[in-house]
Amino acid sequence: MSATTPPRIGTDPAHGGRWTSLRAAGREWLWHREEPRRSGVRPGDAFADAGGLEECVPTVRGTPDHGDAWARPWQRAADGTESVDCPDFGLSRLVHAGGDGVVVDYRLTADPGYRFLWAAHALLDLAPGARIAIRNGAPTRFYPDGGADWTPCSWPSQPGRDGGLDRLGPDDGTAVGAIVDAAQVYVHDGAATLRLAVEAEGQPVSVALWRNLGGFPEQVPYRSIGVEPMLGRVFDLAAAGDGDAARVPDSGEVRWSLTVTAEAEMQTGTATPVQKGKGTRTWIC
Repeated sequence: MSATTPPRIGTDPAHGGRWTSLRAAGREWLWHREEPRRSGVRPGDAFADAGGLEECVPTVRGTPDHGDAWARPWQRAADGTESVDCPDFGLSRLVHAGGDGVVVDYRLTADPGYRFLWAAHALLDLAPGARIAIRNGAPTRFYPDGGADWTPCSWPSQPGRDGGLDRLGPDDGTAVGAIVDAAQVYVHDGAATLRLAVEAEGQPVSVALWRNLGGFPEQVPYRSIGVEPMLGRVFDLAAAGDGDAARVPDSGEVRWSLTVTAEAEMQTGTATPVQKGKGTRTWIC
């Protein structure tokens, strides 16, 4: 027996629009770490990895590091829309209820022909033994290190190693990435399941995985697991071939949506009401 629970999302518009909380199925899903640089970043700074979920656009790797939106203050309108203006584009999002979950509607405006990547760079707090479920056999680009080169494979295989990318074991000193040709992903951790799904008409969609089991960074490694719905099929916009990046049509805008649902075995109770958190955090149900 399982029960669905509407997720509750907390955001911090003043600090890059970062998602600071994703509560659903009786637990917090987002992982965090102490990163004193995060509160003071400026456009062009190296990425300050504090966890949570960062909006990475127009690239993930490359320049600017993790994109241009995460290091800029966002604005929140009376209707709940949160937005940011960057030199080459504008990005807005609106979180609203949708069935048993929440839907985040995005809109990017730029000159026609503008190419970009977007990733909901979600770092999740997952125990050893958690499992990432994507349709078996989905075409996958495996990134064995931090570079731009990748090897083709099929989900969940991991070239050169026993075991699949879908199983999250204990720390083994590895850090790899993958981009899977799929529109949705399920994350199973204990009795709880989180589902993330992205829709974008006429644009390439995928799911990226950052599987850092204590292999990054080299000097002081830590464990972090990124499960990232994307527009695009590469981490670095500079490496994008034909069809590997989203493209702004003649209308000057691209719209897409991210749906978040969760369920827990034997879960009971009622949904938590909308509330405002302390400081600049905004709670959205």
